[in-house]
Amino acid sequence: MADSSRDTPEGAGWGGAERGTYRALMPPRTEKLSWLSPRTLWAARNGVLASWFGDPTGATRSRWVAQRAAAGAPADKVIRRTDPEEFSFLVIGDTGEGDDPQYAVVPGLLRAGGDTRFAVIASDVIYPVGSADDYGTKFFRPYRDYPAPVYAIPGNHDWYEDLGAFMRVFCDDAPPLPPEPAPRPLSRARLRSLLWHRPGPDDGQRLDEARALRGAPGQQAVQPGPYWAIDAGPLRIVGIDTGLLGTLDAEQGAWLREVSRDPRPKILVTGSPLYVDGAHHPCEIEGGGTVDDIVRDPAHRYVAAIGGDIHNYQRYPVDVDGRTIQYVVAGGGGAFMHATHTIPRVSVGGVGEEDFRCYPLRGDSLAFYSRLYGRRRRLRRFFTLTEDEATAVVTERLGIRPARSPRASAPVTLRTRLVAGLLGTGRRPDRGKRFRLPVRKIYTQLFSPSSATYSPPFFKCFLRLDVTPEAVRLRCHAATGNLAQELDPPVEDEVVIPLG
Repeated sequence: MADSSRDTPEGAGWGGAERGTYRALMPPRTEKLSWLSPRTLWAARNGVLASWFGDPTGATRSRWVAQRAAAGAPADKVIRRTDPEEFSFLVIGDTGEGDDPQYAVVPGLLRAGGDTRFAVIASDVIYPVGSADDYGTKFFRPYRDYPAPVYAIPGNHDWYEDLGAFMRVFCDDAPPLPPEPAPRPLSRARLRSLLWHRPGPDDGQRLDEARALRGAPGQQAVQPGPYWAIDAGPLRIVGIDTGLLGTLDAEQGAWLREVSRDPRPKILVTGSPLYVDGAHHPCEIEGGGTVDDIVRDPAHRYVAAIGGDIHNYQRYPVDVDGRTIQYVVAGGGGAFMHATHTIPRVSVGGVGEEDFRCYPLRGDSLAFYSRLYGRRRRLRRFFTLTEDEATAVVTERLGIRPARSPRASAPVTLRTRLVAGLLGTGRRPDRGKRFRLPVRKIYTQLFSPSSATYSPPFFKCFLRLDVTPEAVRLRCHAATGNLAQELDPPVEDEVVIPLG
């Protein structure tokens, strides 16, 4: 088995390794998406408008679901497959930026997952706003050689054009919704409607041409709507749509409770992870209750909950009344990397550092970000940390043992402490309150360099799940953009989940 980032720096992709072959899969010209561009931020404004003037997602989703039901979609929204009792499938999260990091995942995914029965995209199929004409380079082209069907749940970015393109691609070419009556004058809904981003009149003209890239019969999949369940072998996979603001409407909540009563063991796939960055986010349901209440109910037999939205990998094995439920973040499928070095020392839901897993490792994440901020010549000597320096300062700040032993002694200096602090490196919960800078959101979210880097290592990942009647083996495979990790995608984390 190839070295992983927990074994060697080379396993993490450091050290001037040979670039992989993924660029041969890319179109001649690719969009260089910048999340600091005013044009991008303005196009993606609907999430902000929904939080200010009320979220219309639930009502729009209900109209989509009613349309699909009228077209003959099953009322229970269950996809009944004929997979054997032993089979495998993939989960990829937050894929669609259409640039080097997304395509760098593909060669390893085909090598490690080409024999799987289907794949699931967990959140944000297309960036920045889910446009239909982006599906060619950001969905159909990168996965054209994956021979099996691909199902998906939408993320908030897929909702930035009211989910129209997503429904066309994944839901049997669903036609556009008819216009709604105009809101009352001077109402919040009216103001929201005036500012709301909608698809252009010509959007989708290239969609039929793009579909031909995944035109083989074995690649086709039709799902009953933006949320669904898949019965595959001994397992039920439940996919929920958390919309623009990471919540469920009452109608979908009632469906989730009903579909969860099936006696099969289950895995939840959601656009909003329930445990992430050392905190619990149970996901509210309109009218009362949470998604995690449903997951934790022993009668529902959930063994794992996998969420996208955050662009890295995390795993929290939470004990729930004597059962272990694996809460996983799996958003590393192609979009820019969200930092892991900002995650504080984990102590949540009974999970401590000894049980928590993440990829990239915190030290690699800090080294990655230090190189991004050190790209300018005048800042390079100050900001840039070696992998060993970054690992050493993370270890000191969190009071933990390094996940990968440094090859050389790297003393923690005033400079490395300053860089770690400026880039939002996590702390132990009981330390650093007096001098903690509010930089985590400033540096690693608002002013993140995002996809402005096109050189490995990218620290992307995908999940392979191997199912038997007794257990599910979940493996997180790394994709760095280097040839070594393409030829033999290293396993960054592995857990066997009993089905009971």
